[in-house]
Order: sequence, then C-alpha cells, then structure tokens
Amino acid sequence: MRWLMLLPVLIFGALAGVFYVGMMTTDPSALRSALIGQTAPGLPQERVAGTEALSDLTEGEVTLVNFWASWCPPCRAEHPNLLALEAQGIRIVGVNFRDDPDDAAAYLRDDDNPFAATSLDESGRASLDWGVAAPPETFILAADGTILYRYIGPLVGSQFEQQFRPELERAQAR
Repeated sequence: MRWLMLLPVLIFGALAGVFYVGMMTTDPSALRSALIGQTAPGLPQERVAGTEALSDLTEGEVTLVNFWASWCPPCRAEHPNLLALEAQGIRIVGVNFRDDPDDAAAYLRDDDNPFAATSLDESGRASLDWGVAAPPETFILAADGTILYRYIGPLVGSQFEQQFRPELERAQAR
C-alpha cells in the first residue's frame, strides 16, 4: 500500500525528467517547416501602397520571403538587416501580415523599403498557407520557387549570423 502512495511522485518525477531532457536537446528556433522541399504557396496579389506589385515570386533567383508587420517590434529590429541584405543584391519579397494598409505603407515610406515586391495579407490567410503564426518569419526560396529554409524570429544577432546566413550562402551556391 505504501508504494501506491509513492506512485504519483514517481510518475511526476519521470515526466519532469523527460520534459527537461526534451527542452535541453531541442532547438525551438529550428522548427522544421512541412513545406521544406516543396513549391512555395501563392501570395495575395494586393500590394502595400507605394510598393511594387508581386508578379513572380522568385523571378528565377534565390529569394527571401519575409512576413512582417508595422506593429511588430521584432520586425522593426530586423529592418536594418533586411536593408543591408537588399543592398547586397538579395531579392526580398515582403508579406505584410494582418496590418493596417496605411500603417504598412507609412512604415516603408518612412524607414525605407527593402522589398523588391510586397504582398498584403490583411486576413492572414496566406500566412496560414505558409505555416506562419506570427511575424517575423523568413523563408529562403530557390530560383525555381522551392522552399529551402525557414527562419522563425527576427534576423538579428548571433542566430542570424550563425544560422540564417550560412543557409542563405548555401542556397546561393546551388
């Protein structure tokens, strides 16, 4: 009978151990997208005012697809790096995520626009098709439109340099 009293404590301890090991061995930023290796889903044709409309997702070159919003502080934090990538000749398509269209246009007008083209996803429907829950998220697409890599979070800091940049270089070398 006494061992039955210890059973809940033993079960709790075992579960806590399993959860702890899982948290310490898994990188949450390395969440693999089910879309890796597949052709990228479409995007809405509506664009942010004052920006280029989306005609072709990749235009035959490696392209970044960046989901962003003017109300998103991490999106604002990554903006200088997007401008730097664009200055290096990297094609970036911006998908404005559940934002007020006027706020999005003002943001790009006031803080410079790193996007070769934009898509306006007011309803969030396209974001769901891509598996995006919240901005910022960035996808690397091959020249043929195949999704090669998904990066969750702002393109800043050591993770940007140590995880995202090598994937981008690998995609460009293909």
